[in-house]
Amino acid sequence: MVRSKISLPILAILFLAMLSSGEPFGHIAKAQTATSALAAQIRSQGFACDDPQKATRDVKLSKPDYDVWVLTCKNATYRIGRYPDLAAKVEKLK
Repeated sequence: MVRSKISLPILAILFLAMLSSGEPFGHIAKAQTATSALAAQIRSQGFACDDPQKATRDVKLSKPDYDVWVLTCKNATYRIGRYPDLAAKVEKLK
């Protein structure tokens, strides 16, 4: 009886950890976070991004400590190059 009382909280913690970092739902939250973060960054640099729709990391152009993203907004598409803690290099594609 004592053993089952101890193992139940451990199983609950493992189950919640699996849900929070699990692939079926975790990738949606990460994508929305990247999209909104990139949109906020280019807006702060003076670019218009109405209704950000998706952000895709460009693996070919990205390097260590330099990420390149393609951000699609309702009104435009941007290629964004980012070094950590610096302003982004923004290029309007469409």
